Amino acid sequence: MSEHKTFYITTPIYYPSDKLHIGHSYTTVACDALARFKRMQGYDVMFLTGTDEHGQKIQDKAADAGVTPKEYVDKIVATVKDLWKLLDVSYDRFIRTTDDYHMESCQKIFTKLYEQGDIYKGEYIGHYCKPCESFWTDSQLVDGKCPDCGREVYDAHEEAYFFKTSKYADRLLKLYEENPQFIQPESRKNEMIAFIKQGLQDTCVSRTSVKWGIPVPFDPKHTMYVWVDALSNYISALGYGNEKYHDYDKFWPADLHMVGKEILRFHTILWPAMLMALDLPLPKRVFGHGWLLMNGGKMSKSVGNVVDPVILCDRYGVDAIRYFLLREIPFGNDGMFTNEALITRINSDLANDLGNLLSRTVAMCEKYFGGTVHNVAGTEAIDTELETMVNELTAKVTADMDSLTIPQALMEIFAVIQRANKYIDETAPWALAKDEANKARLESVLYHLCEALRVCGILLNAYLPTTAPKMMEQLGLDASALDLTKTTYGAQETYTVHKGEALFPRIDVAKEIAHLKEEDEKRKAAAEAANKAKAEAEKKAATPAEESTVDFTHEEEIDFDTFCKVELRVAEVRACENLKESKKLLHLTVFDGERERCILSGIAKWFKPEDLIGKKIGIVCNLAPRPMMKGKYVSEGMIFAADTADGGCSIAFYGDDTPVGSRIH
Repeated sequence: MSEHKTFYITTPIYYPSDKLHIGHSYTTVACDALARFKRMQGYDVMFLTGTDEHGQKIQDKAADAGVTPKEYVDKIVATVKDLWKLLDVSYDRFIRTTDDYHMESCQKIFTKLYEQGDIYKGEYIGHYCKPCESFWTDSQLVDGKCPDCGREVYDAHEEAYFFKTSKYADRLLKLYEENPQFIQPESRKNEMIAFIKQGLQDTCVSRTSVKWGIPVPFDPKHTMYVWVDALSNYISALGYGNEKYHDYDKFWPADLHMVGKEILRFHTILWPAMLMALDLPLPKRVFGHGWLLMNGGKMSKSVGNVVDPVILCDRYGVDAIRYFLLREIPFGNDGMFTNEALITRINSDLANDLGNLLSRTVAMCEKYFGGTVHNVAGTEAIDTELETMVNELTAKVTADMDSLTIPQALMEIFAVIQRANKYIDETAPWALAKDEANKARLESVLYHLCEALRVCGILLNAYLPTTAPKMMEQLGLDASALDLTKTTYGAQETYTVHKGEALFPRIDVAKEIAHLKEEDEKRKAAAEAANKAKAEAEKKAATPAEESTVDFTHEEEIDFDTFCKVELRVAEVRACENLKESKKLLHLTVFDGERERCILSGIAKWFKPEDLIGKKIGIVCNLAPRPMMKGKYVSEGMIFAADTADGGCSIAFYGDDTPVGSRIH
């Protein structure tokens, strides 16, 4: 294979506002399978993924968490890298838009576009969707909400820089016409054409109201709006506009940008328009895949219908989850995640078909031939049928991977596995083994099964990178056997098998579904509780604060020594009665630890005598006695009380563990 044969594939760079879910894993695992297959074909592959770390949503989330935006994204990015490691994602480079070299490239790109007149300063008046980080005009809204995610938008009015997207409308339509493979699947291309023909607007590319972003170098009160920053990652990661890397000439243009359908427009309109303005080659293909749905809707943490891939991998194994994502989801269309579909797919394809075929084949090789079988030619039509299927398999899988129909590629592999299982039933090795005269035929049958497993194992290595080596090991081969140039029937002359553990243990469906439903309910309940708390907090924040009734009139300042002269102690109320002479005053007899004293207090409106008798309260002990009610009573102190918001009165009571007479400090 020529050393100049390269393949550059990218995932979208993910927005680290929170931990990623199984929907994000789907995109990345699909790209990983494509990258692994291209490496098997001998290509020099560059597989890029990363994170898009600027913007208002992260700025707000960091503020809510009480940390800086960089501290916030650092924590999330660590979980992203851990997830890709867990899922055996073989990326070659991970870019963060907070990386210095990327910011350098973006500033050079922005400046060049400005200096040549493709970016200009203006004023943005319209609507903004924070979750999507998208600007919209009145005519683009659907029922007054964001047309992409259906959430509320808010009015935006600020100075901004704009990219002249409208200038490139005709060139974009010509691009689509002359390069029909540029946007895939076909239905998505028609959507983009319609979007352009309704009148392409220039694109807002800076903000003044968002500080967490790359500063516009010649006007630093502006930060770059998400898409110029984010889209440029595909070339900055190769070294365009920086000295960090030197792979641009080798790998650009990209062979494939894999993105979710919700951001296809930016990758097939804005991104090629930017590259046209920069006079750079355009990517060869952009594929907009569908969403992974749960309960009929797109996965959303706020709804509580997200699935944590870490939990699934821990429970069922990484390759089982990779297989489900790659096989179950119709590539290009929306797919549905259900617990039932997951368990059924693991049991039927992985445990019953693949796992059972390997274990039966190895067991029979050991039982009938001591583990070693040789190439013995087939003599019957069913032998030729299986040989033909094995020989044609690589070409079929290659065609499917080239057309990005990954589920179809797996279906082709498992068609051979299912045919091999049927071949066992048809040839009945256990019956052949009863007659020594059938020994050659029996060895031929088992060799056919080993060859089918070997070739399927080689091809499965792109999708199940942990399982394929285990298959080879049980067939008595090492990792060097995972060679795409050796997928013809008969390439391996001899097998000495070694029985191992079951590849995929069968799952008790009823028991497992019950467990998963219970976990789903817990997640939904937690999400509902979080949403309720959030709504209450927002409601409280939005409610105008009531005008304060607190009296902030201040007394004359005193020094510390003067304050220390005030003697404050805990006293017990031993008697209390209303005064006939006054409706406001209560007559309290309190014990301060040394003696009883009389205190008159104007709290009769809020407290009954029985509310206070036996309670411990705070009093001022060394207040000079004060004659009241024309000298009929003498009040020998004051009790602690505070005004309440409704104009009432509150008294601090002390517990049983506080001795009467204790000093209050």
